[in-house]
This record gives sequence, structure tokens and C-alpha cells, in this order.
Amino acid sequence: QVQLVESGGGLVQAGGSLRLSCAASGRTFSSYAMGWFRQAPGKAREFVATIGWNGGSTAYADSVKGRYAISRDNAKNTVSLQMNSLQPEGTAVYYCAGGRRAYGARGEYDYFYWGQGTQVTVSS
Repeated sequence: QVQLVESGGGLVQAGGSLRLSCAASGRTFSSYAMGWFRQAPGKAREFVATIGWNGGSTAYADSVKGRYAISRDNAKNTVSLQMNSLQPEGTAVYYCAGGRRAYGARGEYDYFYWGQGTQVTVSS
């Protein structure tokens, strides 16, 4: 059974930082892209960041570019999201996702496996 388990969410003041982690089990994702999405209250889930199978390619939503950084450790089957300069609009449930392609995975349709999500709340 494939599982993706996120951790690291919490409450932070605007301008602060958080680091999210996602541990995968039941399948190795070393040949596939991994990604992060988020869903704010009353809104649709949206793309945040993706990283290619070997970490060589990354892509970000314009709203987080320059503040968030995605990374992966294929030996540990984990992916992380470092979030800096957090703003209240970053408040959302953040989801880790395991892809069905090697890189360039920006759409939900590019992902086959999803975690349960971790709540990030940014206070103003």
C-alpha cells in the first residue's frame, strides 16, 4: 500500500518560515516527479511546486517563486518544501503528491498518489 505522509505544518506569523516534509512508503518515487499542492478554505486545490525525478528540474507557482524551495532525497524516498517569508495567503492545507511522469508535472492529472495534507496557518 502506497502512503505519502506529510509533516511540519503549523501556525506561524507572517514573515516566518516552515519546512514541510513528505515521507513515501510502499513504492519508490525515484523515477517520478514529486510535487506540492495546497488548498485554501473555499478554494480549489492549486499547484505549488514540483521537482523532477533526479532533482534536476524544479518549477513553482508564480505566487511562491523566490520564497519556497522544493527538494528531494531519493535515498530516503522523501520530498520537502522550505517556505520562507510566509504570508497570510499561504494559509492552506498542503498536500504532497507522487507523480506519474518523470518531470514537468504541474497539473493534478500528473499525479497518481496523494497524502492526507498538513495544515499551514499564517497569522498577520
